[in-house]
Parts: sequence; structure tokens; C-alpha cells
Amino acid sequence: MRCRIPLAGRVLGTVILLGTSAGACASGGAPGAPGHFANPAPGTGYTSDQLQQALLTEVSGYQRAGEPDSGEYGSLEPIQNFNQLQTQAKLDKPQCAATGQGFEAAQQAAPAAITTFTTGSGQSFTETLMRVSAGLADRELKVRVSPDCQRFRARVDGQWSDHYVVEATSGRLGTGSRTVGVATTSGTSHVKTWYVVLKSRGYLATITLYGPNVTRAEAEQIARQAYDQAERILP
Repeated sequence: MRCRIPLAGRVLGTVILLGTSAGACASGGAPGAPGHFANPAPGTGYTSDQLQQALLTEVSGYQRAGEPDSGEYGSLEPIQNFNQLQTQAKLDKPQCAATGQGFEAAQQAAPAAITTFTTGSGQSFTETLMRVSAGLADRELKVRVSPDCQRFRARVDGQWSDHYVVEATSGRLGTGSRTVGVATTSGTSHVKTWYVVLKSRGYLATITLYGPNVTRAEAEQIARQAYDQAERILP
């Protein structure tokens, strides 16, 4: 998989995905603590190959950007690229970027799979499936973005961007979900990103929808398709 989300959209993952989707799990235990994915319940000990097979293969209006990727979470190229970008990003509120380290360390070896789809108009979405414990998934869905982090600025390579976060109410996709939206302004560019995270038996699915005119409804529709696909494929 070759994920190339534009800079402004990737920067805000420092707060949103590490402050919600990833950082939400920091309280799940010490980095590398056993029990996160050891001794899974029958039918939930998914391998990265199984998760890759369960990814979306086609979505109306989109084309797949390269081949899907799978393996240990920390070994996936988009995750490595994100980690590198995270070290380059400087926030006007540094505390907003510090919540995800526990999750990242604990989940580096988790089986995962990822794929990206794009349109000709600069819109894209990425789907990630990751094997997690039920407790970790539950904690993920309960975390909320801090009010202090709902507005922030980020700088990468001297370029500043402004971000405004909208915390949507909990949803009912899968066996539980949450949706977060971000409006980003960088110079004369205005884009939006919607993140949908849902849980099911033994895995988390994350949809990241990016573009100038993307909507919450579309992000949740894609997330519903991703859930239906995964449930059909995973044993």
C-alpha cells in the first residue's frame, strides 16, 4: 500500500488519531504488556493475512491506490511514514500530541492491514483493520478529544495549518463506534477529514476520509461498508 495523504491531512493525525483512535488506548497497560492480543477468544485471533482479505476491495467512485499492506502494525509503511511525520510536526499546544505513546508501543506487534482509495478530485480514504482485545477496543471508544485540543495549529517544514475538531456523538456502527471531524486551513487551502472508528469481535476498523467536500455521512457510509465486508470474510 502506498498512502500519500496530503500534508495538512496527515499532520492532524498527531492529535486526532493519537488523541482518539490511538491515544485512546494508552491507558490499556504498559507498553508491550501481555494480554493485549494473547490467548484471544475463539474466532477472534485474526492474522494480518486474514485482516487483509477482509479489507474493502472496491467502493463506488473510488479507485484503489496501490496494493493493500499487512503485517505487524509497526512495520506497515504508512504507519512508519506517520511516525516520522509526527516527529517533524510542531504544535502550538504540545500537550495535544503526547497522548498516543502508550498505545503505539503496546500495539507495534499487533496484526493489522491497511488500504487506500482515491478519486480524481483529490479525495481519498484509508481503511485500517487491527487486531485488539475487547478491553482495548472499549477504552478506545470512550475517549474524547480534550476541549483544549479542539482548536490548534500545526507547523511542518515552516508551513502552518489551523485545525478545528468536531467530536460527533457515539455511533452504532459495528458493536460500537465514534466519529471525529476536522476542518483544516493552510494558506488558501480548506479541507476536511472525518475519522470513523468502530469495533467488532477482535478487531478495530478505522476509516479516514479526506478532501475539500467530504462529509460525515459519507465517512460513516464507507465505514458501514467496511464493517459489512469484514464480517462477511472474517471467521
